Amino acid sequence: MLAGLTVSRENLTSRVHSQLREALMAGRFWPGQRLRIHEIALAMGVSQTPVREAIMQLAREGGLEMRSSQAITVTRLSVSRYKELREVRLLLEGLATEKATPLLTANDLAQLAELHGQLVAAERSGDHEAATLTNFHFHFLVYRASHMSDLVSILEGIWLRNGPLLKFLYPHAAPAYPGTHQHVTLMAALKRRDAAAARHAIQDDIVEGGARLVELMEKIEAGSAVVVDAPDGGLQLDFPAPRRRRRGPAPPT
Repeated sequence: MLAGLTVSRENLTSRVHSQLREALMAGRFWPGQRLRIHEIALAMGVSQTPVREAIMQLAREGGLEMRSSQAITVTRLSVSRYKELREVRLLLEGLATEKATPLLTANDLAQLAELHGQLVAAERSGDHEAATLTNFHFHFLVYRASHMSDLVSILEGIWLRNGPLLKFLYPHAAPAYPGTHQHVTLMAALKRRDAAAARHAIQDDIVEGGARLVELMEKIEAGSAVVVDAPDGGLQLDFPAPRRRRRGPAPPT
């Protein structure tokens, strides 16, 4: 009986951890956002114990920072740390895509096309949360098709820290491409089973799609953009007007 209760609680903690982990990877939380255990427990319809255990695990994985039970925040990356992780992503996401190219099924390719269509529709309608979530599912459908579980686990760990930055994308740093959307280029390469072209397309998507995000992060670090409380109780970006320099006394004539 006791063993059964233990397994049940572990399963509940695992479910809470999985949902919070995906929420972080998909950009559902703001960088630096403060999390409260009782609020998460209430929203998820569970007790505080599995939430606390899941949060401690996410802190060990680097997705959250936990100074005490009352001071839990979403990890905030600097521009330099983002660029460092981007270099790793270029290598590993390129590798995962290359390995997945010959293994993706016709159904997988159809799902990718559907997800990309949903992404474009969400961006046009202003449903930013749906856009970031759909983008996450698009990318990891490809990576998981590589059947390289250790590689996918590493990528999930990177996205766990990188994902909250997706909150900054809309509406101020939406991905933009000088030519064709790289998702379209990627899908065409995957359909041709051109692994090298698919690898380049995913790498170009990371760089081109995140270029405006880097610019915005630099503004945040410079103080020309700040995260503030939103009227709905959440957070939002604000762009305070630059302070005018006060003129000193006129020089004596």
